[in-house]
Amino acid sequence: MRVEDIEQGILGLPQDQLKQFRAWYEKFDANKWDEQIEQDAKDGKLDAIADSALAEYKSGSARRL
Repeated sequence: MRVEDIEQGILGLPQDQLKQFRAWYEKFDANKWDEQIEQDAKDGKLDAIADSALAEYKSGSARRL
């Protein structure tokens, strides 16, 4: 299946099914994002960012959100 085929299928959906598809895809995409973040954390890819944030906090140079 090609992306173009999927696009055409989505374009042909009636409003109620398009709404259902959007809800499904939002959950699907969020789960994939969460999986990627978890894997990146396990692989240590976020360590430098975390270390930098902690160093800023400990030095008092972090700003309030």
